[in-house]
Amino acid sequence: MMGSVPALLPMLATAGTHVPVGDDWRHEVKWDGVRALAHVDPATGSGVRLTSRNGNDITGAWPELASPPAARDVVVDGEIIALNERGLPDFRVLAERIHVRKAATVARLAERVPATYMVFDLLRHDGVDLTPLPLTERRARLEALDLGDSGWQVPTTYDDGAMLFDATRAQGLEGIVSKRLDSRYRPGERTPHWLKFAHRHRASYVVGGWRPQVGGTHLAALLVGEPTADGLLYRGRVGSGIGPKQSKLLTEVVAPLGRGTSPFADEVPRVDAQGTVWLEPVLVVDIDTHGAGYERLRQPSFQGLRGDLTPDDLGGGR
Repeated sequence: MMGSVPALLPMLATAGTHVPVGDDWRHEVKWDGVRALAHVDPATGSGVRLTSRNGNDITGAWPELASPPAARDVVVDGEIIALNERGLPDFRVLAERIHVRKAATVARLAERVPATYMVFDLLRHDGVDLTPLPLTERRARLEALDLGDSGWQVPTTYDDGAMLFDATRAQGLEGIVSKRLDSRYRPGERTPHWLKFAHRHRASYVVGGWRPQVGGTHLAALLVGEPTADGLLYRGRVGSGIGPKQSKLLTEVVAPLGRGTSPFADEVPRVDAQGTVWLEPVLVVDIDTHGAGYERLRQPSFQGLRGDLTPDDLGGGR
């Protein structure tokens, strides 16, 4: 019953090495946004309840998505997105909204930066658990729903993964996700039946410290690391992408997290450690980098604070 639904966690994709071919697969755009499940239970009369990939209630941050669609008694999986100045989905556009809960501020941001909910799976309908059904059946039922003017959309799927991969790269989109048509929905599991292929070298890192501007007090850079079996290993200092607005937000978030010693398991170079305020390693941020697989990030750029992720989530990415 719906009382147990809030504990439901989304199924996760595995990073793929090559785009699969054949009639057993369908391919979708990989959206650069915030993963969320939406629960609509007419018995409660409370409209839509949105939960994050960690099961946290995030409804208050997205009022434009909280009006029930025409389809009732459903649980769906999707991605909350917003468009940047180029008309492309961009997580950075959403970043300033994720941690805001003051109603007046949320309403103002929703008007200025409206979000859309891209719904790609149907987990429950009319009291029936659909997770044991194959993707083909869940998708057919999803496409038959009347979403009305809810701010929800069902994105197109494609037969030709290679074509979609090339097209999304040319358009500047994040990548694609390939799914087996016979795949069941396995809540909270990362499965090879869903494969993800990202174009950009973007990953999530844990914040271990921050540095102020030279001769100033405003936050100018973050020191970030990667959780490993050997502890939090230092990966570099990130200042690019932290403008005045981001600096103000980050300053408020890190204020209560200070500590006296470095949280990194390895030694931070003196040039980076000098003047650093060390932090408890609980915050996660997204970083774009010029290359992947290096011990230190190359030309890193801050993309946003990930309130929907914790350090424990970083083993497989989002």
